[in-house]
Amino acid sequence: MVDKRVEKLAELCVHYSVNVKPKEKVVIRGSVAAAPLMTEIYKECLLRDAYPWMMPRLDMDYMFFKTAKDHQLKFVSPFDKFIYENMDVNIGIFCEPNPKRLANIAPAVVRTYNAARSDLVEMYYKRVAEGKVRWTGLPFPIVDEAQEASMSLAEYEDFTYSSCLVDKKDPIAEWKSIHKKQEKTCNYLNSKKEIRIVGEDTNITFNVKGRKWLNCSGEKNMPDGEVFTGPMENSANGKIRFTFPGIYMGRELEDISFTFKKGKLVKASASKGEDLLKEIIKIKGADRIGEAAIGTNYGINQFTKNILFDEKMGGTIHMAIGRSYPESGGLNSSATHWDVLKDMKKDGEIYADGELFYKKGKFII
Repeated sequence: MVDKRVEKLAELCVHYSVNVKPKEKVVIRGSVAAAPLMTEIYKECLLRDAYPWMMPRLDMDYMFFKTAKDHQLKFVSPFDKFIYENMDVNIGIFCEPNPKRLANIAPAVVRTYNAARSDLVEMYYKRVAEGKVRWTGLPFPIVDEAQEASMSLAEYEDFTYSSCLVDKKDPIAEWKSIHKKQEKTCNYLNSKKEIRIVGEDTNITFNVKGRKWLNCSGEKNMPDGEVFTGPMENSANGKIRFTFPGIYMGRELEDISFTFKKGKLVKASASKGEDLLKEIIKIKGADRIGEAAIGTNYGINQFTKNILFDEKMGGTIHMAIGRSYPESGGLNSSATHWDVLKDMKKDGEIYADGELFYKKGKFII
């Protein structure tokens, strides 16, 4: 029998996050381990008179990256292109059996693969910005990810569903309430020009004039809870040290520091995984900030090594190097978009045009 929380999550996804409409072409993709949730989403799409298309994925990543020749790494399937050009809704399930399966794959191999798909990625996000495709990503809890988060499966299931608010009587009403609250923060920030972030080994400024702060309240991601923008590409100056590990293709990078000058990443270091870090920043466009964000979901109160949860954690900020989201006004183009987190609860401060509005992990105005 299907967990009632799975049914409620599928309903929340289809009826709220992407609001599927009749005759829309909906792609549902995810690991076969997420079959119970994928099946419920498929059913809900059919009930909405849409055209759902299931794309269950076998765990072939390690075999591909270990075996593929250079021309195969660079090959972009015309089938992928067709799907990206024609779908109306893209629903992705975050469910990764063995999250560390690519830990021993050479970073240059992954970089080659990602770089080859840059045109496909840009085309997709252009369609998103034009309103031609809607998307969302949501979790399905499994043992592998529970172990990464240092929880039992039962604990991780409770954590997952409560962070999505499907343990509430009316999850849609809850997320609409969050949207209204966060809209006040976005309106405040949309009137500002310069953002300054101060904290442990951190003092960095960037310009957001003319850029839009986006209110993330359960549409693009589930769970959600953040406000973000794309800084002016040539404006970042200063240093930031991230206090949480960065996770990239299953590998952990620790004690990451970035130094920017006139928007360009001029120095990057890590106490663990620096070889991978050097490969990441070689990707075209990965030497600029594509996103700056503040996490607002205080129900997510522990680091899980799953960016879907971690970047929403209340009391943290995160930055992504690489691709900007066009909806924010960001112009940076890249085949990668890599988020790294910083805890702000101890001594973090954020200023907007010189006014302190966020201190020790909380908004104060």
